[in-house]
Amino acid sequence: MTSSPTFDNLKAAIANASSLAELERVEQELYSRKHGAITQAMKRLGTLSPEERAKEGKALNAVKQDFTRLLEERKGALGAAALGSLAETDGIDVTLTLPEREHGHLHLIPEFIRQVEEVFGRMGFEVAEGPEVETEDNNFNLLNVPETHPARDAQDTFWIAEDSLPAHRSPATRDEGEPPGGRYVLRTHTSPVQVRYMQDHKPPLRIICPGKVYRKDADATHSPMFHQFEGLMIGKDVSLANMKAVMVTAIRELISPKAEFRFRTGFFPFVEPGLEVDMKWQGEEGQSREGKWLEIVGCGLVHPNVLRNCGIDPKEWQGFAFGFGIERMIMIKHQIPDIRALYNGDLRFLRQF
Repeated sequence: MTSSPTFDNLKAAIANASSLAELERVEQELYSRKHGAITQAMKRLGTLSPEERAKEGKALNAVKQDFTRLLEERKGALGAAALGSLAETDGIDVTLTLPEREHGHLHLIPEFIRQVEEVFGRMGFEVAEGPEVETEDNNFNLLNVPETHPARDAQDTFWIAEDSLPAHRSPATRDEGEPPGGRYVLRTHTSPVQVRYMQDHKPPLRIICPGKVYRKDADATHSPMFHQFEGLMIGKDVSLANMKAVMVTAIRELISPKAEFRFRTGFFPFVEPGLEVDMKWQGEEGQSREGKWLEIVGCGLVHPNVLRNCGIDPKEWQGFAFGFGIERMIMIKHQIPDIRALYNGDLRFLRQF
């Protein structure tokens, strides 16, 4: 095996190679899938008896290691020669240390969304998406939000004038068979994604819905446009205990393993019972929020009316839903006092993370 004329010729070819391209051709002659000398020798092992195969296999392995060493040594020699030639020809100092180039990284918001998707993905949740311009039905009616609810007021919600919509989105030109959706609105939460998903899929369901949402709020802790991620889990016997386990696990991974939680009752039209979750924790320096409770999420068991509106029998299926503000979570995690710092593109701020 080791004295094969073919192998001897290839060793000589490696030693005599005058360029990296020529050396690569020799390497192809050794390892190409169809005609490589090593490849063919490996195939021949299969035709030998077990005793011969063990002996020849050991010898072939030694040959492969020898060729690997020869190739690496010749590559190193040719590479060093090429650099020396370049330096002599162009006067380039190959030992010169160039200034370090600054590398970019993800903004805090998409970076956090990726972390959310990874954490919930490990718990079996799919990622669902939907349009940011929604129908009144999907944004309010099918979610059991009454017509008198203050969220529908123009002071809280961005309503879309029909004459500003593209022709294919206008109620007057709605596709045949498409249910009426009333007026259009910039979605105030990502809950319409849950509605669309429940209408198109049969339970059991397990999804999260990250995305932009819009409300008429603007101050140090609120923005007219911000990001949410909501979660939905529907099953035969899904309970509040399941919801608590999922949320506690996720928040401790996303914010801090030292987080403590407090669950208290709250009202949301689309869940019953509804809960609000408060959190406090001590950061690395023991000063995060000074140990104060901070509300971070609204949640609860999906209201039977919502399930019924989406074609799911509430007598057979039940589940939970929750919603987090992404900017709020980031501000808590990194102790950022003003939400506007996330949007103004100041590199002095962004380089900290």
